[in-house]
Amino acid sequence: MTDTEEVRAARPTRRATQTVTLDEVAALAGVSPSTVSRALRNAEQVSEAAYEAVMRAVAETNYVPNRAASHLASNRSGTVAAIMPAMSYSVFADTVHGLEEVLAAAGVQLFIGATGYDAVREEQTIRAFLGRRPDGIVMVGATHTAAAREMLLRARIPVVETWDWTADPIDSLVGFSNGAAFTAMAEFVVSAGYRHPTFAGWLTGADSRAHERRDGFTDALRRLLPDEPIRVLDTGARGISADAGGWLLDEALARFPETDVLVCASDVFATGALLRAQARGLTVPADIAVTGFGDFELSGLLHPALTTIQTPNDSIGRRAGEIILERIAAPDSDSVRADLGFTLVPRESA
Repeated sequence: MTDTEEVRAARPTRRATQTVTLDEVAALAGVSPSTVSRALRNAEQVSEAAYEAVMRAVAETNYVPNRAASHLASNRSGTVAAIMPAMSYSVFADTVHGLEEVLAAAGVQLFIGATGYDAVREEQTIRAFLGRRPDGIVMVGATHTAAAREMLLRARIPVVETWDWTADPIDSLVGFSNGAAFTAMAEFVVSAGYRHPTFAGWLTGADSRAHERRDGFTDALRRLLPDEPIRVLDTGARGISADAGGWLLDEALARFPETDVLVCASDVFATGALLRAQARGLTVPADIAVTGFGDFELSGLLHPALTTIQTPNDSIGRRAGEIILERIAAPDSDSVRADLGFTLVPRESA
């Protein structure tokens, strides 16, 4: 019998409606079932030849691992859930990218849910994910409803809160102080000679980080310019958009015409404000300066380029993924708090 004939003889025969088993893949690959299992979990655990044989057999049979059975045997699902406010903003997409790369290298699958900055929806998303028994949860923010916090504490799985800083995290924490970031921005604009700053953001929604940015700004202004009134604008029902940023510029000039710098809570608002200023025939920063937060991909390409705060988006995701994997491997290990900081990026807009 030739080698080709031997392979054909070993190939499993089955009806199209039957599920391929691990034993059938092992027979086709010429290895043990345990080798197939190790190869699918972590390629480094088997030889290169065994791995290639297993992958060929998987491709030929369209084998799909039974994760439910693996979950029952190991009490692990091989999944991690990520809960984000939105995926339409590049800063959060960068965080998910960093998280996914770390988890994928360890053979862990990532599930993503978006809350739309809605605290009740976040609670519902947490409940739905916990029902699927993930091995860990990564989420943006450290402010949650009482019910959401209780669910996460009772789940007894690793939880990493990100993009925030708090003295009372649920478990592990990776992020930075939003308040400190806007204290730094307030100090920058005052040192640059601006004396009538206005804070602009979305304060009506459930984004606690926007409130922390406002508070960091106002606390610094009270210290640096004690005789200056505090000016704050909220987009309200307009939410977060470039159009809302244009409205913020119009509103600042209408309500606070002395405004010499618009300190925006996001580069989204700052971009809209810059465009609106240009449409009104204003020169930035001579007529009014504009600053942002986030250092989005286009922020340095605007004219003028945007002064902003750069956040460690990808690094937040990567560190969160590392912590989740460490805690899964050693459930009794201590929680981790990692302050990754921020960087103020001065450019031409202020």
